[in-house]
Amino acid sequence: MYKQLIRPVLFLFPAEGVHHFAMKVMKIAGKIPGIPSLLNSLYGVSDKKLERNIAGLVFPNPVGLAAGFDKDAKAFNELAMLGFGFIEIGTVTPKSQAGNPQPRLFRLPKDQALINRMGFNNEGVLAAAKRLKSRHGNKIIIGGNIGKNKITPNEEAVNDYLYCFKELFPVVDYFVVNISSPNTPGLRELQDKEPLIHLLESVQKSNQETGIPKPVFLKIAPDLTEPQVDDIIEITLQTKLAGLIVSNTTISRDGLKTPKEKLDDLGAGGLSGKPVFNKSTLLLKYISNKSNKRFSLIASGGIFSAEDAMQKLNSGADLVQLYTGFIYEGPGLIKAINKALLKI
Repeated sequence: MYKQLIRPVLFLFPAEGVHHFAMKVMKIAGKIPGIPSLLNSLYGVSDKKLERNIAGLVFPNPVGLAAGFDKDAKAFNELAMLGFGFIEIGTVTPKSQAGNPQPRLFRLPKDQALINRMGFNNEGVLAAAKRLKSRHGNKIIIGGNIGKNKITPNEEAVNDYLYCFKELFPVVDYFVVNISSPNTPGLRELQDKEPLIHLLESVQKSNQETGIPKPVFLKIAPDLTEPQVDDIIEITLQTKLAGLIVSNTTISRDGLKTPKEKLDDLGAGGLSGKPVFNKSTLLLKYISNKSNKRFSLIASGGIFSAEDAMQKLNSGADLVQLYTGFIYEGPGLIKAINKALLKI
């Protein structure tokens, strides 16, 4: 029903406006008696066989919602009704920021893709932390994706990450350090070896000082060179991270069906969706083999079917995350993946 009736209508309107509309509808639906149970019966798959024990956390199932969808932790309880095993909120920054000028989110239907240059638009970490205190009594795992404000110079970026870490620590189950978005100027420079070691060691030091450390993941770009990837594997082990999220959006436009003229009109931004699938899966497989699976891997990038999810899992992923595929395929995709997993 989603692909035949709902998506064609939604796709008639600007992407960002539709996103905010859908979030409001989810919030309203969650308050109507009977609707949460109905949605859960339609899309939820509850089975002990789906549980995954990763980095000391028990995930009800291995299908998660990637960061960027519920940036401000406004609808995580409602999104949980659709069958996700975990939801990642953010990216949040210390101070609220408007992000880049609109329009900044574009669909590429011919490629089943999105281009975004949102620029970490969010209401700030304190607003998200306050909402997360209202977590319902479900078993869903919540991750906190943290970043730096645009105005913060890279030399001071560690302070932004530590502030977000401290404020979210009581209300999330794991953390993701995001240094791989292409939409904050200079952010990807933090992927270089020395600044990355400094950042991650600082976060892990604060983590250990809590006495009850939580898993910390690093989200990486799919556009890294092989030596950069090798450095990140080494740093992941050195700083004792729980693992990596592979991967963020790409700045590449290679092989797209959308005409170059249109792409030029849309401008810069990170590309997500089907065109990223092969690139991110090859990166995932390389990291899994090179690291001998000494840390956990979460796969994100171009998952549009149960078969796609299986390929990610067979390439070394422990968990998978949806974003663009969820927008194009709808919540039935979550159920399809979990049903397929039960047949293994």
